[in-house]
Amino acid sequence: MFIHNFKYALKTLFRNKMLIFWTFAFPIILGTFFNLAFSNIENSEKLDIINIAIIQNDDFESNDIFKSVFEELSDKDNEDRLFNTYYTTEEKAKELLENKEIVGYMKLENDKPKVVVITSGIDETIFKYVTEEVVQTSVIIKNLAEEEIQKEMMSGNLAINYEEIYKHITKITKEQEAKIEDISNKNLSYTMIEFYTLIAMACLYGGILGLVSINQNLANMSSQGKRVATSKTPKIKIILSSVLASYITQLIGVALLFIYTIFVLKVDYGDNLGLIISLAMAGSLAGLSIGTFVGTVFKANENLKIGIIISITMLGCFLSGMMGITMKYIVDKNMPIVNKLNPASMITDGFYSLYYYDTLDRYLFNIGSLLVFAFILITISYFSIRRQKYDSI
Repeated sequence: MFIHNFKYALKTLFRNKMLIFWTFAFPIILGTFFNLAFSNIENSEKLDIINIAIIQNDDFESNDIFKSVFEELSDKDNEDRLFNTYYTTEEKAKELLENKEIVGYMKLENDKPKVVVITSGIDETIFKYVTEEVVQTSVIIKNLAEEEIQKEMMSGNLAINYEEIYKHITKITKEQEAKIEDISNKNLSYTMIEFYTLIAMACLYGGILGLVSINQNLANMSSQGKRVATSKTPKIKIILSSVLASYITQLIGVALLFIYTIFVLKVDYGDNLGLIISLAMAGSLAGLSIGTFVGTVFKANENLKIGIIISITMLGCFLSGMMGITMKYIVDKNMPIVNKLNPASMITDGFYSLYYYDTLDRYLFNIGSLLVFAFILITISYFSIRRQKYDSI
């Protein structure tokens, strides 16, 4: 009976044009609009390489920190380099600046940099900011060197080689910097938030499928429900087979969305596609649980219940950043409890964690939160169905 009802429920869902639209077609259409709206945003806002000059005097040549930093930021083999640097004399640098071939130049005197610009803009600000950061780093290294000197003096070593200590500290600093690994995916961009929320929305729209399946088995909602109520077959088997059919249908819809965004829209989900799919499966279960909850707890007609699910889904996606990428951060900052209870935010937060963290702790926390969320709502739905009685059918 379980298999028979599962097949029947699956056929019924696929024959429902409204369900097919919201589950399969609408996320794909919305994803297409997202791609048209955001595909050129990053290219138009990408910063160009900044042309600068550095006065190549003795002070600069003897300062290992400034030399290494600007060499790294100007390395032509680095696709993400920030500067195109001219190492020249002060006279030549002034000439380049007057001809607007550079945005400014930096002259180092007694370890104190002097940045010269003739206009104020984003490129000039970046140049000044980077120089200030190098100064702060230099101060930190010198403080470390002084601590090493004090340790040598405390140990009674009077033959202190200051230059060797300074080089030693600089070497340690470079070694530590080399150990820092960029664990974030290079393809991650803020426009990906829109696609994350799109997947979250597609997962939560599974609630409509869950609602329809539940309504088909409620005596006060459909003719099939009346037959189920009078049947000798355990109600729990019939409901579970219907819910499983809804979940399978929802997973097919999410799979089609992934295929479309990956192969047609060329969305890059990174190297963790298996984990992303697992998160989407947990999110789909959470969406399905919302449908069963609304279907059993709310006493209303099917259209009103569908409206409730769509409202819950769109509100959750709005708070997780779909209509404005800063909304999620505003909510996290001012009302963090809201997004901790928001399944759409759990899904998108799980996606972010795969890019921003080198461990799966936060990802697993979001997976667990979605499963707990689904378990609670399904449990409430189960007891709600058990308590339902009818005077006549």
